[in-house]
Amino acid sequence: MPTLNYGKVAIHYEIYGDGFPILLFAPGGMRSAISFWQGSEWNPIEDLSPSFMVIAMDQRNAGSSRAPVSAASGWSDYTKDHIALLDHLNIEKTHLLGGCIGGPYCLGVIQSAPERVCSAVLQQPIGEEDNRDLFYSMFDAWADAIKGDHPEASQLDWESFRANMFNQRFLYNTSRQFVKECQTPLLILMGSDPYHPESVSREIADLSPNAKLIEKWKNPSTDNTIEQVQSFLHAHTPTS
Repeated sequence: MPTLNYGKVAIHYEIYGDGFPILLFAPGGMRSAISFWQGSEWNPIEDLSPSFMVIAMDQRNAGSSRAPVSAASGWSDYTKDHIALLDHLNIEKTHLLGGCIGGPYCLGVIQSAPERVCSAVLQQPIGEEDNRDLFYSMFDAWADAIKGDHPEASQLDWESFRANMFNQRFLYNTSRQFVKECQTPLLILMGSDPYHPESVSREIADLSPNAKLIEKWKNPSTDNTIEQVQSFLHAHTPTS
């Protein structure tokens, strides 16, 4: 099982196919792990690996990945993991594809290292729309299941971590101003439920100067989802 180890962090990842890299961030909220792609509307590991090198990963403290928890834990730790994995694999430039919580993860990497991201696909990204209670409940259920593995963290640490993740507005880890200035090409597969509000997808598409919104995509065989994603990625893959 390939694992990136740095400091006290261990990140499990898997690689499928050859070609230009795509780093995947799975759906599943705080439980975001490779296995969640199997239950998604479509599986980019299966559908993109014939043409690209697809890199799937378990986020910290999800699946087989582990990391310490503290009051300072938050989005920046995830971005640090993502960039550390790219460094570990000697990848200078990549596409990103994120489902659910993976949408903000994509934008976190773009904000931190824009020169390394050729494009990003945001599949029904999460965002703020009078739904904080939903994300608090999701976080608490995840945290309660793993607290026994983290004696280093107090209840106050967990509450601070939760606030760091979900007390901000819009996309939780990036601002409207950043999205407005983001030059990275974005393909947004629109969300349509309280965790993935349609309004958030539409606002990202309206704000970003190089974004395209796809409204219907959840039936890949009739919506041409895979073809549209592949076309977008190929269009933004460097030729040299």
